[in-house]
Amino acid sequence: MDKAKLQVGLVGTGYAAKLRAEALLRDGRSHLVAVVGHTPEKTEAFAKDFQCSVMSSWQELVATNEIDLIVICTVNQDHGAIASSALSCGKHVIVEYPLSIDLVEAKELITLAKAQNKLLHVEHIELLGGLHQALKQHLPQVGHVFYVRYNTIKPEHPAPRKWTYNHNLFGFPMMAALSRLHRLTDLFGKVLTVNCHNRFWATQTDYYQSCFCVTQLSFSSGLLAQVIYAKGETIWQAERRFEVHGERGGLIFDGETGVLVKAGETTPIEVGSRRGLFAKDTTMVLDHLFHGTPLYVTPEESLYTLKVADAARRSAETGLTIVVED
Repeated sequence: MDKAKLQVGLVGTGYAAKLRAEALLRDGRSHLVAVVGHTPEKTEAFAKDFQCSVMSSWQELVATNEIDLIVICTVNQDHGAIASSALSCGKHVIVEYPLSIDLVEAKELITLAKAQNKLLHVEHIELLGGLHQALKQHLPQVGHVFYVRYNTIKPEHPAPRKWTYNHNLFGFPMMAALSRLHRLTDLFGKVLTVNCHNRFWATQTDYYQSCFCVTQLSFSSGLLAQVIYAKGETIWQAERRFEVHGERGGLIFDGETGVLVKAGETTPIEVGSRRGLFAKDTTMVLDHLFHGTPLYVTPEESLYTLKVADAARRSAETGLTIVVED
């Protein structure tokens, strides 16, 4: 960047958008110009809190000449369209995962960003968090890993009638909750086959009350991984658990606590906080734009995981095991 401040437009007013706005305000290299949201009253309040203006649509926002960077923190369904328009208008883009809920569109966005010579950064803060860093640090101690189990299960009674329970706005669970698979591809590499079963409980066409999705991944290393993502009214016990089973030991993370298990001994593992990760991600993007420092994840890496998630979607729809093509 050759200017003193990066001018930023923000799409969204939810949890991630709030943390992005706070990070942008704290960093003297950026200025939050405007925000777009779904609810006028909430958007006005958000703009007042973060000292920026309100625009009527994301189309207006991305077309604004003075804006350099668009940050996309809205419903998954809209990520691809907004990113495409922003890149076409010559803006840099930060988008919360997934890049798109359509694999073909995601590929096209990466091609477009390169053609426009603009940054396309897909947020994957799970890679920056304490759990992932602890996993990376201790993996060598368990030897060859042959099995991983990763469960994120959340009962909600009653289930909220919000976009994360909407088929179209949220997308297929393994694509929408892409970080569950991205942890694995980052740690263990190439996936050969995917088998997935998914069930919804719904009393309305667009919204569901519960979701249960179980995915099995077979890696080229011989590793077998099972990922469960479940939420809603038919779920009765919350769980956030990551297990790694190796030939010389195991790593068990339950919530914020972890242990290394070996023959005859169990050693506690310190797991760093999940706080401040959006701010860290934002700072790294600004460092990249101003100083050219490398980012912690590439859009191509996110795209590969999206390809694995799309294979899970096709498996759930057909009942078949899907081969993940290179």
